[in-house]
Amino acid sequence: MHSARTVAAVAAFCAVMATAPATAQTHPDFTGTYTNASLTPLARSAANKSLVVSKEEAVRIVAGTPVLGFNNGGKQDAKVTVDPKTGAPSKGGSDFGTAAYNTFWVSPGESLAVVKGEYRTSGIVDPPNGQVPYKDAAAVMKSRAAGFQRYVTGIGGNAGPEDTNLAERCLLGFSQTGGPGMLSALYNNNYEFVQTKDALLIVVEMDHDARIVPIFESEAKAKASHKPNVIKPWLGDSVGWWEGDTLAFETINLHPQQQPAGAFPLTDKGKVTERLTKDG
Repeated sequence: MHSARTVAAVAAFCAVMATAPATAQTHPDFTGTYTNASLTPLARSAANKSLVVSKEEAVRIVAGTPVLGFNNGGKQDAKVTVDPKTGAPSKGGSDFGTAAYNTFWVSPGESLAVVKGEYRTSGIVDPPNGQVPYKDAAAVMKSRAAGFQRYVTGIGGNAGPEDTNLAERCLLGFSQTGGPGMLSALYNNNYEFVQTKDALLIVVEMDHDARIVPIFESEAKAKASHKPNVIKPWLGDSVGWWEGDTLAFETINLHPQQQPAGAFPLTDKGKVTERLTKDG
């Protein structure tokens, strides 16, 4: 996430700054509004061999990045519209989901993510190939394909609300915007941070998800303060601590329905560590 004055490096984009002395210190205040809109995917495209590319290469990549099936590089001035007089898309058609959007509403960003002046081709920096090291990649891809098929065609279970996914019911924002991970999506990529001496509140534009991260005096104290394992909230159970000027926080115990639904599916043993560092 970044603004003109701040880069908050999240998950794979983390950049840990020099650790301050153990004496009393004033920690950075992350209070403010941010965006993480970018066309950088979590996992690197096979067409891109390196994590960091030049500005010229970044422009070329963006120009060929499809948004809703249109190669407009995320530009909102492309004026891709749907004529309301044509009626609803055909049931089961390959554009049933995508035809619901005019580009007026679409705002995924118009550039690759810039981290400390570098254009990045993936959110993942390790492994070096920029891929999620799934334990069962085939199962993940099968589940993801089924979800995508429902989105583009509209065909799927409809016996009750539980047959639709979390994003369709607006219980959580899609693309894991709320976290853990707080990844960018097709639109609504803005965040508001409110920090106190003992907590960080993160309000997500997408679905108005909210995370409250209590901040403890040490990593050991934080991890010892997780809620009982039987408590599995939406967005997980997060606890934070300072590493010098970097705010680190660990999330475990995602809600069972959220575990398989994110950009990187997790099991009930899943654990995500995020770090926020001001740069500039």
